[in-house]
Amino acid sequence: MLSMLRAFSLPAFSMGLLAAFVGYSASFAIVLAGLTAMGASSAQATTGLFFATIGMGICSIWLPAVTRIPAAMAWSTPGAAFLAATASLPGGFAEAVGALIYCAGLIVLTGFIPALGRIVAAIPKPIANGLLAGVLLKLCLAPALALGSIPALVVPVLLAWLAGLMWNRLAAMPFAVLAFIVVLVFAVDTSGAAEQTQIVWLPAFTPTLPIFTLSSFFSIALPLYLVTMAGQNIPGFAVLELNGYRVDRQPLIRNTGLVSLICAPFGSIPVNMSAITAAMMAGEDAGRDPAGRYWAAITSGLVYVGLAFAAALVTTLAALAPLALITAVAGLALVPALVGAISAAFSDRDQLEAPALTFLIAASGMTLWGISGAFWGVVVGAVVFLCKSRANGSSAG
Repeated sequence: MLSMLRAFSLPAFSMGLLAAFVGYSASFAIVLAGLTAMGASSAQATTGLFFATIGMGICSIWLPAVTRIPAAMAWSTPGAAFLAATASLPGGFAEAVGALIYCAGLIVLTGFIPALGRIVAAIPKPIANGLLAGVLLKLCLAPALALGSIPALVVPVLLAWLAGLMWNRLAAMPFAVLAFIVVLVFAVDTSGAAEQTQIVWLPAFTPTLPIFTLSSFFSIALPLYLVTMAGQNIPGFAVLELNGYRVDRQPLIRNTGLVSLICAPFGSIPVNMSAITAAMMAGEDAGRDPAGRYWAAITSGLVYVGLAFAAALVTTLAALAPLALITAVAGLALVPALVGAISAAFSDRDQLEAPALTFLIAASGMTLWGISGAFWGVVVGAVVFLCKSRANGSSAG
């Protein structure tokens, strides 16, 4: 304990505060959109947001304290975007909760069985990024659609986002969220909704009785697992390693999976490694001594625990706003991720068709035999990728 206190520094503390604010403000709307799309009621969405935030906070305090590295944690933002862009299941939110439990179980298994992690890592990067881009596309279209339907409400948010982007890339979404609140207060008629909406500071911690089906495993759980591993965990580990930290991946995957499994019955999306906030907390801005930067992650965890108790307030404010405005804010947050995924998917000029098909099928919203396009996009893309690789190898030989 004394060694931990000696490692504490103000730069690490301030960077942890900033990272928590950026991480939460940039993605809470995405989480709410995902839970709502899966059929969650307002109370269920509040409970899900609470447990996703508290799980993120616990992991951000516990794992950096044990490993003494700035192991930044986050909820699965691309996973939430996938849920937001996917058609609701026949069994409603109960079946979605079953899929969340499936997904958390897969993450736990990956923590115990390294071969599963190697299988995910072996998915060709163009296919993985094509899947991620397809998952994100529908929500990224929301700002444009909202601009056409409610321009007076969306334009101020877009201008604030642009102002933040011009000042500092990390300020774009906090500025957009602040503009959203201003628009909600001054431009949205919330009198009727406010009378019917009662703020409850603590959500009802009631788990949803899950429904487990084979179709939800393939339609929701497996794609959610893939985008969480490929879009969050693997990049998060890479950021830490690029900053000179030795990372024992299996315990981190296993422990985040266990926390996700505990929280999943309450409608929580998975908890995983973070890449963006990890880059903030693993760099020199979090302190000159790399050995003390883990305090930035611990600080962010303490803030997340506090923010968890604002879940009811956040959900209430979101319920007062037009749905198109909420999804527009969520879509803006995902634009950088979409651009990065598309760029990486089509970086290999000899393999353009496979990621294109993965992207198109995943983005289409199609289902086949009750299984969503995200799964079929990976299957079709992988087959085309392997066939093209063999053909290119034969022609080269």
